[in-house]
Amino acid sequence: MQTIELNNLLPHVFRERKGTLRSDVWQRRLTLERGQKYLIEAMSGTGKSSLCAYLIGYRTDYEGTICFDGTPTTQFSSVQWTNLRRVVLSHLFQELRLFPELTALENVEIKNRLTHHKPLSWITQTFERLGIGEKLHAKVGRMSFGQQQRVAFVRALAQPADFLLLDEPVSHLDEGNAHIMADILQEEMRATQPAVVVTSIGKHLPIAYDHTLYL
Repeated sequence: MQTIELNNLLPHVFRERKGTLRSDVWQRRLTLERGQKYLIEAMSGTGKSSLCAYLIGYRTDYEGTICFDGTPTTQFSSVQWTNLRRVVLSHLFQELRLFPELTALENVEIKNRLTHHKPLSWITQTFERLGIGEKLHAKVGRMSFGQQQRVAFVRALAQPADFLLLDEPVSHLDEGNAHIMADILQEEMRATQPAVVVTSIGKHLPIAYDHTLYL
């Protein structure tokens, strides 16, 4: 997939503010292109996590249209959405959505086994680079949020993706680990050329963005 087009998108919760919102995203015509890096800066409560949920097809409580390569997403069946989330769209949730009773490796392997996108050696090496190598076989429920955030990041990369959505990916990371995460992401971009869409409420992933949008 090459483009995601947003046409006059507006969450239902913002209906009473229709026509008065000052946003680079809501009530605009916006095209996200594969291979580009987007930073979406936002204040809390302005809909950044909602936007990610709309793009991934988890929520439809909005006005306007979203098109993938020109096709409205309202035309997609549940089977088509499942395939899109398996090989086209990857999402790191703000709340992570890991399975606390499983180990860090098991959480990543749940995603990776769908497509066998990454070898085990890459997963273990990436855990080491992110400073959580010793947590590979630890249950996620016993890990700190910052450690879990790194596990969720590895999981997000353990699948093919034309568009990678990262919702506040470094909110609980120190500067050093944020830079390591940025290095890993940029390696992935050079290899597979996905679009990267990163949301932030002030602390953002340190990469050179092609576009900064204000929600």
